[in-house]
Amino acid sequence: MLWIAVCALPAYLAGTFPTAHLIMRAHGRDVTAEGSGNPGASNVARLLGPRWGLLAFTGDAAKGAIAAGAGLVFEGRAGGYLLGVAAILGHVFPVTRRFKGGRGVATAAGMMLVLHPLIAAGLMAAWVLMGKVLKLASVASLVCALALPVLAWSIDDRAAWEIAVLTAIAVLIVARHAKNLARLIRGDELRLGEPRQN
Repeated sequence: MLWIAVCALPAYLAGTFPTAHLIMRAHGRDVTAEGSGNPGASNVARLLGPRWGLLAFTGDAAKGAIAAGAGLVFEGRAGGYLLGVAAILGHVFPVTRRFKGGRGVATAAGMMLVLHPLIAAGLMAAWVLMGKVLKLASVASLVCALALPVLAWSIDDRAAWEIAVLTAIAVLIVARHAKNLARLIRGDELRLGEPRQN
């Protein structure tokens, strides 16, 4: 387990990889200065279109999947969780950008695809459906985040510590959506396909 703890730092640093920033910069734009200002896949999709949003999602999800996969291979599920969470924290609180990162949804989805593939695939499909119907990425993300520990407990029957970790991830994602929740209450939350300057 000492080896996997040492690998937590590289996993965290991998999580800081600025996928959305690089995609937007390639188009001569700043992802933090447009739309919601969030450096994540939903904002990229809102500003550049779904194809680029999918690319941003894939890049961010890969960070969680690779980290969790490496941990799973070398230290089992505990290792997968440890390195997966490290990558999520790197994405959400990147030291390279003054700890101002994304919401963690895509990176968490990548981690879950490794550790809970069927549930993750189902929730991703549900996210796409809700996104198309509601046009509110924040609502889709919040519903899926909150559903994850419940489904892992009721369907996968995972150990208590796994449910605790998944619950903590869900709480983190909800907390990172605080501004979205405030906009939802006011009725002016940004919708997919409707870019707006901050």
